[in-house]
Amino acid sequence: MVAIIVPSNIHKMGKLCYFFFPLMISYMLFLQMETAHGSTDLIDENDDVKGSIGAIVDYSSRIGKEEKVAMEMAIENFNSQYTDLHIDLMINSSQGEPIQAALAARELVYSHGVKAILGPQSWEEASLVAEVGSQSHTPILSLAYSTPLWATQRWPFLIQASSDQSAQMKAIAAVIESQEWHRVIAIYEDIPSAATGAVLRLSEALKDVGIEIGHLRPLPPSASFSSLNEELKSLKEGQCRVFVVHTSLQLGVRLFETARKMEMMGEGYVWIITDTIANLVHSIKASTISSSMEGVVGVKSYLNETKPEFKEFYRRFRRKFSSEHPDEDKNEPGIYAANAYDAAWAAALALKEGNMRGGQELLDKISNTKFEGLLGKIQFHDKKLAPANTFQIINLVGRSDRELGLWSETATESGFSANLAQFVWPGGPRKTPRGWTPLTDEKSLQIGVPGLSDFKQFVEVVAQDGNNISFKGFSIEVFKAIEKRLPYALPHKFHCFNGTYDDLVRQVYLKKFDAVVGDVAIIAKRLEHAEFTQPYTEPGLVMITPAVRSKSSNKAWLFMKPFTKAMWVLTTFVTVYNGFVVWLIERNHCSELRGSVLNQMGTLLWLAFTTLFSLHGEKLHSNLSRMAMVVWLFVALVITQSYTANLTSMLTVERLEPTVTDIETLKSSSSMIGHGRGSFVAAYLKDVLHFDEKNIKNYSSPEDYAQALTNGDIAAAFLVAPSAKLLLAKYCRRFVKAGPTFHVGGFGFGNTLEGLMRISPFVDQAFPRGSPLLHDITQALLNVSESGELKELENNMLSSEKCLDVEDDETSSLSPSSFWMLFIISGGTSTVALLAHILHHKLIKLHDPTSGPKTIWRFFTAVTKFWLQRTRKLSRRVSDVELPRSSPNSGT
Repeated sequence: MVAIIVPSNIHKMGKLCYFFFPLMISYMLFLQMETAHGSTDLIDENDDVKGSIGAIVDYSSRIGKEEKVAMEMAIENFNSQYTDLHIDLMINSSQGEPIQAALAARELVYSHGVKAILGPQSWEEASLVAEVGSQSHTPILSLAYSTPLWATQRWPFLIQASSDQSAQMKAIAAVIESQEWHRVIAIYEDIPSAATGAVLRLSEALKDVGIEIGHLRPLPPSASFSSLNEELKSLKEGQCRVFVVHTSLQLGVRLFETARKMEMMGEGYVWIITDTIANLVHSIKASTISSSMEGVVGVKSYLNETKPEFKEFYRRFRRKFSSEHPDEDKNEPGIYAANAYDAAWAAALALKEGNMRGGQELLDKISNTKFEGLLGKIQFHDKKLAPANTFQIINLVGRSDRELGLWSETATESGFSANLAQFVWPGGPRKTPRGWTPLTDEKSLQIGVPGLSDFKQFVEVVAQDGNNISFKGFSIEVFKAIEKRLPYALPHKFHCFNGTYDDLVRQVYLKKFDAVVGDVAIIAKRLEHAEFTQPYTEPGLVMITPAVRSKSSNKAWLFMKPFTKAMWVLTTFVTVYNGFVVWLIERNHCSELRGSVLNQMGTLLWLAFTTLFSLHGEKLHSNLSRMAMVVWLFVALVITQSYTANLTSMLTVERLEPTVTDIETLKSSSSMIGHGRGSFVAAYLKDVLHFDEKNIKNYSSPEDYAQALTNGDIAAAFLVAPSAKLLLAKYCRRFVKAGPTFHVGGFGFGNTLEGLMRISPFVDQAFPRGSPLLHDITQALLNVSESGELKELENNMLSSEKCLDVEDDETSSLSPSSFWMLFIISGGTSTVALLAHILHHKLIKLHDPTSGPKTIWRFFTAVTKFWLQRTRKLSRRVSDVELPRSSPNSGT
């Protein structure tokens, strides 16, 4: 998993900033109003200007220019449609300054007596204007897109006349997720509404899809080219190449021009802009787009430009805008112009329906206004327009932008309306950029390796001639296997670290190492400083104790153990079947095989089972019976010899049992226990399993464990599962595993390169939080595991010891799977002999119709009669017992 780098108290700080700053300014304005106007704060309702609407825009910005033209067009159209009314529109400029906006609002209310105020566009200005409106009971139709949810409650005369655009951050997250990027850098304008509003929503949206913001870079609104150059230079030195930009148009254009000069608009870079720039792409010079913004992707508010009303508005707007602003290269209207037009129309319509009265009555009329505007259906709920739920994904190509697709959100689902069109990225390639830059030989990955590993089979640091050091072991081999499966080269250099494992992981956090490779267990404490790959060894903490031979065991039925139940049943069946075939063939040649039914049945079974030990070849008269018997004797020889060997093994094999079976015995007897040097196991034994600290010892090698267990210095040793396997592989007849496996830590690789690992108890690789390498390395590790290479490396490590790691010393019983071919051969041979015998007798019958009775039929008929007779005799005996006897004195 990933983490969002945002101050934890940013929500609280933002709300305090939103709340107290307007109060301070409103108090200053109140003093000014008292000085300028004495006690006459409100205009009399009989004043001649009671039909006026005010507006506050920023004449110096493109948004302000579009809003002014659109508002004027709306009032002109309204007056021409309703000829019996006349509404005046009075517009003041804020020059983009919150204080100036508040003073402009005061002038409109107290000097011109306007009934409502439209604008301004930024929340910093709107919050102060809302305070003026609340004091004067003048409805304020805010056009700010970043209005907080609680604003209309704080200022009762504030109406949010612009749709909340916060859902656009989910659209941006969806675009990033679709390209499989896992880390981005957010660049935003350092104003309160951005820092506490848009950036937070972006962080939450990215977090929901598992994407991390690696860095947050605030830019001053008036940032110069030199300061932008310094900011971009530090970003260029990093690895992340996906940037999300949320600034004003003016600052954004300067940023992209600086990025072009620093060669950051070329191949491999990804730039995504929010609606603050994307909504104004139509106003950017074509030369600026082609030279500095080629390949930029944006998310803008959706505007249906196919409606007849908008087409008419579009035509008239261009003409009027060009006449008023001939210095502007482009005259097309955008979402801000359409929004301003609808807000002006809503205020004028409510003023008409309220008989030109202001105050609370006008506020109620505006809140209940319903009409079809340029943006669609205009209707307020709790003094707010419905949030925007559809956004347009655009790509800046050539001298303008083109649509890639639409993203929308409903109450139940969200996503793209169709597959997005082909992206064109900075530098021209259509192939999706990696999103981060690979390492080079000049800047290779610096990897820390533990130099004090208890088990050298995992990591061993070997000093060679001079200052050369070599690194080998299972963990190193796993890392090399991962490296081969990466789609790019990974220059790296190993460094030996002789401190504790906790200190080694902390070096990643301190940026002394870029990663850690070794037998590093994944535990919660270490996840605070780094993130880990998928564990590549078995998790768990196990208890190892000295082994003793079993003292006693129930061997009464041990003779049955060499074969499984299925093997016994199958052997019995085939034996009886072969005996039956031989009896049937030989009974015409041997008088001993004839007689009563019981005699023949006994002879059949005797003949069947004695063949397991002798051939009786001199007593057989038919070649068919000899053929069946020879094959069966060979099979019987194999089966009996296998049975004898398996039974002998079971009687002589050494059986090992632990001297201690559970931890409660250790704790109650205050026995000494051992663990590895400098490991997390000591804390687990003390804090979780509640062993007395004075009874815990540490050791530094397998030989130390073995000596301590053999000499009785400790009663048990606690090792992580991979280390326990190695110890048991080396001392497989001296020690055994006892008790349950405790689920703690696991091995993995880690680094500060950011990514996410799961906790398990042994070897892993650690990386810095947010590392772009982590996802690829984890995926490569999974490929190594699924291909079987990881298991092969582990087997090679274990087989290097003299003893193999044997989990179960008990010889398993033999099953039919070991002998099925022999059974088929024997049964098939007997069946062939049987069929040949039957066929021979039928041929004789064809040539001699008076031949003797059917032997087989007579045999089975006799068996059936014998069984029926025994059944009738048993029934009569039961009847005699149950029927009451007649009394000699009884009458009839």
